[in-house]
Amino acid sequence: MKKVAVIILNWNGVALLRRFLPSVIATTDGELADIIVADNGSSDASVEVLRSEFPEVKVLAFDKNYGFAEGYNRALAATRYHYTVLLNSDVATRAGWLGPLVDYMDAHPDAGACQPKILSHSDPSRFEYAGACGGFLDRNGYPFCRGRIFDHCEEDRGQYDSPADVFWASGAAFMVRTELYLRLGGLDADFFAHMEEIDLCWRILLSGSRIAVVPSSVVEHLGGGSLAAGNPRKTYLNFRNNLLMLHKNLPDTTRRRTLLRRRLLDAVAWARFVATLDFANAGAVLRAHRDFRSMRGNYTVHPSVDLLRSRPDARRNILVDYFIRGRRTFSQLF
Repeated sequence: MKKVAVIILNWNGVALLRRFLPSVIATTDGELADIIVADNGSSDASVEVLRSEFPEVKVLAFDKNYGFAEGYNRALAATRYHYTVLLNSDVATRAGWLGPLVDYMDAHPDAGACQPKILSHSDPSRFEYAGACGGFLDRNGYPFCRGRIFDHCEEDRGQYDSPADVFWASGAAFMVRTELYLRLGGLDADFFAHMEEIDLCWRILLSGSRIAVVPSSVVEHLGGGSLAAGNPRKTYLNFRNNLLMLHKNLPDTTRRRTLLRRRLLDAVAWARFVATLDFANAGAVLRAHRDFRSMRGNYTVHPSVDLLRSRPDARRNILVDYFIRGRRTFSQLF
């Protein structure tokens, strides 16, 4: 068996497969890795196209759409390579992208997961929103990245080209030790999609492993391949899953206080949607909080360590930094 599985989850994405899969095949060392497409019960011609146009790619065909989280859980359980890369179907990989990730994980056995530098496919001079050059969380659970704060994506000038420890690695291009992934339960299927990789990374950190970004590996991400920014379904999942993630991974001593702050901040976001007559997204915020209340009982075991207090990078208030202090780049924060 080869050392690495590069697994691409697909659902009705035949156009994306034809557009991006050729780059993955051309730039992935075939002696090191197998490329596997896990199809989430597509109703288009995805499986037929894969088997006829990309015979070198292995196919796992599921009976229905299990979502991003459970789809990957089933794929990793069925394959069990030493390392697995979860790669979005709208990612173009550059020459030599895989080797640096493998080399880093081999050289650092305490690293549980890592990601490459992720640039925008539509503008490769800039970092891409979903992960940029490694992710962090602030004290309220808001994600930000080396190279991206809120919607501001920096130009890549090599300013973040050194490997670094991060809080979370992007699910767009996520290398993980398969045994660790399975032992920790993988991605939380209750999340369905969005922020499930941050939740997994939080559990990886709590287990004692590190997470890193390896910028000598570079990929380009199109973004918005599943749900576009501003889509009420995406708003719903992001708000609900962020609350679930905080509820799951914070200890009893600080969880209630942190969630109270988030409810107040989410109320401000709801009011902003209403003020701009965006009632669809305002309703999505309300549904997210309603469903969080009904789902939180599924999680009754909480850690004793508060990573939002014990890590210096997680003590920031990114809202204050960005909107009041005017800090638009990661380098201005530290």
